[in-house]
Amino acid sequence: MTIDLRFADCLKDSPGYAGAMTALAIPGMISVEDYLVGEETSGVKHEYVGGVVHAMAGATNRHNAIASNALVTLGGQLRGKTCQSFNSDTKVRVVFTDHVRFYYPDSMVVCQPNPDADHFQDQPVVIVEVLSESTRRTDLGEKRDAYLSLPSLKVLLLVESESCGVVVYRRKKEGGFAIEQYVKGVIPLPEVNVELALEELYDRVKFSESA
Repeated sequence: MTIDLRFADCLKDSPGYAGAMTALAIPGMISVEDYLVGEETSGVKHEYVGGVVHAMAGATNRHNAIASNALVTLGGQLRGKTCQSFNSDTKVRVVFTDHVRFYYPDSMVVCQPNPDADHFQDQPVVIVEVLSESTRRTDLGEKRDAYLSLPSLKVLLLVESESCGVVVYRRKKEGGFAIEQYVKGVIPLPEVNVELALEELYDRVKFSESA
């Protein structure tokens, strides 16, 4: 779940951000530098969109199980290879001409990682985003479009959490993205020399009968 809040409102009692906010010229806005410093000490994750911060509430057990399965499956196949997987504690930086954004994808694969001391990645090749009802509009709109703007991105996987299904955006050689849909079988990811079986992605995940 993502809660749209001005930074000063959602974190006014957080000591980790107190110094950062006093230096801001515009109330409720925060610089990239202060956001990154604040995230190091904050007990709550926040996504950043052009100076406005969004506090992220915890996901359901089902959501986390699917995200964990994706990370474990991809990470296991990437062991010993050039590319590596990262979990939802690592941000992705998206740079536009007029502003910067930071998002926390559920999982991603990076082949040219940022320095180890960074708290974000700039060049993900594969991004996995698990959808939830509370974040669906943002995930399928603002966040999807931001991910697809990344020059490094080859594949975006939007994974359902209420039923078995994945929508894949795969970059085409001639430009743009082709859309693929999977409800069973295996999703090939030759871009990073791995594959993702839906049976493994949804391992031990139980859906309600009405889903």
